[in-house]
Amino acid sequence: MSLTLLALLIEAAFGYPPALLARVGHPVIWIGAAIDALDRALNRGPPRLRRPRGALALTFLLIICFCISFTLQRALLALPFGVIPLALLASTLLAQRSLHEHVSNVARALDISLEQGRAAVAKIVGRDVTKLDEAGVARAAIESLAENFSDGIVAPALWMAVFGLPGALCYKAVNTADSMIGHRDERYRDFGFAAAKIDDLVNLPASRLAAGLLTVAAGAHFRASARMAARITLRDAHKHASPNAGWPEAAMAGALGLKLGGKRAYGAQEIAGATLGDGRFDATSDDIRRALKLYRVALAGLWLLAAAAWFF
Repeated sequence: MSLTLLALLIEAAFGYPPALLARVGHPVIWIGAAIDALDRALNRGPPRLRRPRGALALTFLLIICFCISFTLQRALLALPFGVIPLALLASTLLAQRSLHEHVSNVARALDISLEQGRAAVAKIVGRDVTKLDEAGVARAAIESLAENFSDGIVAPALWMAVFGLPGALCYKAVNTADSMIGHRDERYRDFGFAAAKIDDLVNLPASRLAAGLLTVAAGAHFRASARMAARITLRDAHKHASPNAGWPEAAMAGALGLKLGGKRAYGAQEIAGATLGDGRFDATSDDIRRALKLYRVALAGLWLLAAAAWFF
C-alpha cells in the first residue's frame, strides 16, 4: 500500500514530464501501439473467429504487461529504498494532475469564447463538440472529470493497492484496449468483445468507490450536497449505458445540483443518453470549477484511504 500512496503523491506533485513524453512516450502509448499491432494481425476473418481472436489478443497483451511489470517490481524491491523508483514508475499509470489541467483549461477557454471552449473540451471527450453550446461544453467537461476520476485514477490506484505495479499496468492495458477496440461498430463488435466485457468487470469496484469518494467530498464542499449526491447516485447510476460510468457521473450531478448526460453526438451518430440528476442543464465555467474543487477533495479522500490501509 505504501507503493500506492507514494505513486499518488508523486503524480499529484509532478505529473508526467512533457520532456519525457516527447522523448520516450508514455506507457499507455506503448500499450496502444501493441494493441494496434494485434488488431492488424488478428482482426480478420468471419465473426465466429474474430471473438476468440480478440480474447487471444487481450490475453497476450496482459501476459506481456504482467511479465514486464512483475520483473521490474521484483528487481526494484530487492534494492534498498527500491519502493521509491518503483513508485516513480507506478505514478505514470495515474492521471490526477493531467486530468485537473485539461478540465481547468476548458473552464478558462470557455471564459474567453465558445469556440475556444469547444476546442479545449475536444481534447478530453470523444463526442462531436461542434454542436455543443456553452452549457454543453461545461457539462461535457464535468462528465469527463467524473468518469476519468474513476477509470483514470481510482481504478489503477485500487488495482495497484491489491497487486502492485502488475495490477495497475494490467488494468491500464484492459482500459486502453476497451477505448481502442471495445466499440460496437462492425469492425470491433466481435474482436473487441472481450476487452469491453473485462473492462466493465475491472472497473466495477472502482466506479462505486469513486462515487462514494465524491459523495463524502460533497459533505466538505460548501457549494455541494452529499445528501443529493447519494440520492441521485442510488436513483440514476443504473440508467447510464455503461455499468460503471453512471456511478461517478450521477454522484457529481447530485453533488453540484446539475443534470448531466442526455443527448450527444458521435460523428453522424446521435445517442439519446439517460439524464442523471434533477438540477440545472445550463452549466457554466463556474460549475466546472466547483466540480474541480469537489474532485480535489475526493482525491484527498483517496490519499487518506491509501494512508490508512498502509498504517493499519
